[in-house]
Amino acid sequence: MATTMEIVRGISQVMANTHDGALDDKGEPIKVGLKREEGDPLIDSRVMDGFKVSFYAGNQLCIHYHSELKLKDVHAKGFESDLEQMINDIAKFIKKEYKKITGSALSLKAAGEVDAIVQNTSRIRTWVQAKRYYDIGGVDSEGVNTESEDRLEDNFRKFLEKDAGGKSAKNDKRKSPTPGQPVYTGKGKVKARKDIHSAYKAE
Repeated sequence: MATTMEIVRGISQVMANTHDGALDDKGEPIKVGLKREEGDPLIDSRVMDGFKVSFYAGNQLCIHYHSELKLKDVHAKGFESDLEQMINDIAKFIKKEYKKITGSALSLKAAGEVDAIVQNTSRIRTWVQAKRYYDIGGVDSEGVNTESEDRLEDNFRKFLEKDAGGKSAKNDKRKSPTPGQPVYTGKGKVKARKDIHSAYKAE
């Protein structure tokens, strides 16, 4: 059973090879299945999209996908299903590359539906941000809901438990402050009073 740290390191290495223009060990472009990979990079107008991952609760992976698109594509039939398929393709790519790098299989099971938000920059151009959670199988993790252990050292705990009981140190020669808010009256003189009905007295 892989530990959480081992899985995180493996997925991090996968993500290091997913930037635009990344090449494999044979010098060939790495294909994830993104829209930016379609067409010629010099001649055709490319659609910029990409993805990232984040971890939750020690045993969940969240895939975040973002892309530019036109408003007509948002209203096109099957937009939601295409978005879901794109995230599933990314999950398949992560599992395939993880197997190639670590030699171990990565189990990702979809947890919930795709959560997406579409925003526009103009009447024509928009962008979409979508995410989906996946349960990571075979993770040796306690999760974040378990109670934390008291890991304070004994010496530090004893120091926190000490209480002077309101007593001053023997070598403390300071005078007790006058109750109330002190007021500086100039020429180095400071006066204070117990309350608003009391007279000011020099400290």
